[in-house]
Amino acid sequence: MKKEINPEKTTRASAFNLWMTSPMPMVTLVKTMDVTPLVKTARRRKMKFNMLLCWCIGKAAGRIEEFYTLPVYGKLFRYDKIAVNVIVQNKNGGINSCDIPFSENLEEFNRNYLSLSKRAASECKSIFNEDYMIVGTSAMIQTELDCIVNQYTDKFSNPMVLWGKYRKAFFKTTLPVSFQFHHVQMDGGHGARFLEELQNEINLLRTKN
Repeated sequence: MKKEINPEKTTRASAFNLWMTSPMPMVTLVKTMDVTPLVKTARRRKMKFNMLLCWCIGKAAGRIEEFYTLPVYGKLFRYDKIAVNVIVQNKNGGINSCDIPFSENLEEFNRNYLSLSKRAASECKSIFNEDYMIVGTSAMIQTELDCIVNQYTDKFSNPMVLWGKYRKAFFKTTLPVSFQFHHVQMDGGHGARFLEELQNEINLLRTKN
């Protein structure tokens, strides 16, 4: 669930006063990830690469307190759960949005990812869950990309993780990842920590069956 909170009683009070009315309050960080463990795990367990990356994103976000608050229309809200949003191509050739509740259990997250994204694609209807703090994602895997900067709109101030096609080398597969967030929600240091946590979660897949 979510509830409105008083910004002045949070660690984001100064940021709220500085950036809430800024016309461009979004910050974008870019980091090249070693996604070799994701590729190997996807092949070994016959799972989707993007699903595994979304699961790692949810795990990394859940470790950082700032992800549980979000500025919306001049107010600050607190959430107790996180979901990862994916964009799916529907059966008519268009796109729909789909919120996947995060679960620490990979198998459960995978089931939800597959069933909900399939439903959104077949029904051509977006699936939203306003009770969750949504971490947006967008994968443009048609080509390799160095950086992605998303649009900013006051209708969507959620953090976004974006990527293109991963890059294969002899012993390593890499993927540049863009992370965009609202400056009221977190500072650059928090964003940098998230990217470090994301790489750590990807690395931990080496030790999982």
